[in-house]
Amino acid sequence: MKKFIYTIAIFTFIITSCTKDFEEINTNQNSPVAVQPSLLLRQVIYDFGEQMSYEGFAAGNLLSQHTALLDFNLFDRHDLKSPQLGGNPWPIFYTNLRDNEILLKQSKQAPAFAVYEGPAFILKAYMAAGLTDVFGDVPYFDAFNGIEGSVKPTYDLQEDIYLNKNGILDNLDKGIAAINAYTGSIPLEGDILFNGNLDNWIQFANSLKIKYLIRISGKVDVSAQLQTIFDEGNYIRNNTENAVFSFSNTAPNNFRFAQLREGDFTNFVMSETAEEIFKDLNDVRISTFYRAFANSNSSEFNGLINGINASTTTPSPDDYSLAGTIFRENTAALDANFMTAWETNFLLAEAAEKGFITTNAATLYNSGVTQAFEYWNTNLPATYLAENANLNAVGKTPLEQIITQKWIANTMNGYESWIEYRRTSFPTLKNVAASLNNGLIPVRMPYPADAAALNAENYKIAETATNGNSLDVKVWWDSLP
Repeated sequence: MKKFIYTIAIFTFIITSCTKDFEEINTNQNSPVAVQPSLLLRQVIYDFGEQMSYEGFAAGNLLSQHTALLDFNLFDRHDLKSPQLGGNPWPIFYTNLRDNEILLKQSKQAPAFAVYEGPAFILKAYMAAGLTDVFGDVPYFDAFNGIEGSVKPTYDLQEDIYLNKNGILDNLDKGIAAINAYTGSIPLEGDILFNGNLDNWIQFANSLKIKYLIRISGKVDVSAQLQTIFDEGNYIRNNTENAVFSFSNTAPNNFRFAQLREGDFTNFVMSETAEEIFKDLNDVRISTFYRAFANSNSSEFNGLINGINASTTTPSPDDYSLAGTIFRENTAALDANFMTAWETNFLLAEAAEKGFITTNAATLYNSGVTQAFEYWNTNLPATYLAENANLNAVGKTPLEQIITQKWIANTMNGYESWIEYRRTSFPTLKNVAASLNNGLIPVRMPYPADAAALNAENYKIAETATNGNSLDVKVWWDSLP
């Protein structure tokens, strides 16, 4: 994992009252009137990465059943309108998309800032995809323009957000084109993903294109585009090229889960789903992600079924496996993960298995597994890929094997695991014990109450389109029966 660790500056803007000769009197000649793009780029990357890493662990891991909750678990029972320790990513997406839009505008308006245009386009595509994949149709095309746009934007269709001009795929192409067209000598500063290396940004964009093309492949023929990207080979190929930044072991830059009170920390335990997956594969990463439960006599691991009725049962944290030390005591070994080589290889393995590209799926799958073990600083057992984790293991389909390995490696990126489950139905998740969603696993997050309060007219249209803001209305790319 990369070891770039940064402290983020906090910017405070003070608006003073109007007076005669306001501009002359109230302008500090020694202070900039706008945030420098290098600071803004760093702020967007860090704030989004830090907050979504916590969200992905605290809430996403519950949806994808990496973890379960002992108490205060309405979210784990799929009452997703009642976020507690996590489960409200909407403002994280919109705040950072807004700030990134400022960066994008600066890059276009000032030639000295042109180097930021490509990365800003790529980040916009990345965050927009996460937003629509979680919620479905959302305000997008007119949502980030401030005073130049509508303060009450319409909810755009997910299909349009992916495929239309200025949408996700188009912005990735624009980002690559902007970087290729840049001829200036001013370096990219504030880049905590790649330390200013523009070639890495192009690789990042191409890996994202692979990801999003696979995501919509149930609706759109993506074979030709995927084959072209694969043949050119300019995507994230090894862990030294990953789009990540590292946390530290101490505040303020340690993983936020490490900052929880002891009682909140011990509320999160291994799920029964995770226990079965790791034990079926004899996967040694179980001791990276979890701890042997305190009451064990032989360093065993024990998982809890998701969504218990905490009002009628009071399980002890000593009887279940808590989160591993990497998430609390040793977070300097932990990354905020935007995109990796192992995820790219798993995506390409799926593309090969489905005939979207012409190559050997097993080779890509084996590379992905090897890189995932390396990423999580865990030694790969010599026989692992020859046994139950083999792509063609008896009783498993290749797609199940690919997505299960991605699920394991995405621990902490739980929203990503949940999205992939919705797209593929793998790995098999369990019915929660005391469901508050009629026994159904949600296929989208609900719009938050703020969305209804601040943009009521357009919200009503989106609410109707989702059957009353239901958790059970599929997003556009979800083509499962």
